[in-house]
Amino acid sequence: MATDFEKKKKQQQVVQYDISMYKRGDLLEVPRTFFTHFGIYLGNNCVAHLIPDIMPVLTTEKNALEKMVNNNRLMLGVIAKKAGVRVDLVEDFAYGAEILVNHMDKVCIRSPFEGEEVVKRAEKLLSVVYSLLWYNCEHYVMYCRYGTSMSIQTYQVRFFRREKGSKISSL
Repeated sequence: MATDFEKKKKQQQVVQYDISMYKRGDLLEVPRTFFTHFGIYLGNNCVAHLIPDIMPVLTTEKNALEKMVNNNRLMLGVIAKKAGVRVDLVEDFAYGAEILVNHMDKVCIRSPFEGEEVVKRAEKLLSVVYSLLWYNCEHYVMYCRYGTSMSIQTYQVRFFRREKGSKISSL
């Protein structure tokens, strides 16, 4: 019987992405179970995305660093507050999920930069200090595309916690 990981891997291999839909500088969103992951399309089937990863703390071996980040590496990266900007193929970035293109254009007041400027900003920020709440993949792409570092997801989490806390304390 196949494990969940094997089923997911098989599903990932079946999904084909029409990269002709994407332009350099597009903001790509991939819905996940508990959050949305964000990246910037660089062209040539490549996406730059900020992702937590413990591996650079443990080794400088290029082969180990280039392997896809698994959940253990990701979670340990979150705990250690270590992340890096990776450039991966669209398929590896999406991991079998649907990709939304420039969805944030509808909610951001600022106009996006031109595609080449977005790509230049994305490629310039290869090393950043990571924080799940204060600087994550959404902050990264928002800075690259709109010039402002913000995360709607973490704002909602912080606002929800504050609201929940105030209700409890007022009882």
